[in-house]
Amino acid sequence: MYIATIVADILGHNLIRLLGLQTASLLEKPWTIVTNLFVHGGIWHLVANMLTLYFFGSFLSRLIGTRVFLIIYFLGGILGNVFFMLLGSPLAIVIGASGAVFALGGTLTILTPRLRVYVFPIPAPIPLWVAVIGGFFLLTLAAPFFRIAWQGHLGGLIFGLVAGLILRRGVRTPLS
Repeated sequence: MYIATIVADILGHNLIRLLGLQTASLLEKPWTIVTNLFVHGGIWHLVANMLTLYFFGSFLSRLIGTRVFLIIYFLGGILGNVFFMLLGSPLAIVIGASGAVFALGGTLTILTPRLRVYVFPIPAPIPLWVAVIGGFFLLTLAAPFFRIAWQGHLGGLIFGLVAGLILRRGVRTPLS
């Protein structure tokens, strides 16, 4: 999708306007509640989301299975979009998979509370919950400077935490 966005831009078409979610035009473009999860605004936006998706997603999908993983991913992304629509600017266009990725991080935080992870540039492992919650707060603080939709992150995170609580009884991990 990222390459398609660049090629379309070169050809004079704006896929972000077509596929990105804008509250004010949701009734005209209802597909954007899902398609915006696949569109990213720059290479670093894409790389950050995909690296986090890889690390959270590969571990979580082994714990809960592909079907439940996909449900959490998409519902977390959609709930992140709902939070953006409720708390964000109706004229802003929101794109990216961050809400969905935060849903995965929230779920892992509940299912593996003692899991320790390395986060660059911190040289020692930290608890996953510190990385996820701390990452949310750092991105929220940076939001005004980098046009970050913290509302989507919040919606995804809340959904993931609730999903983790629901799944916690049925999932056994060595780190629970």
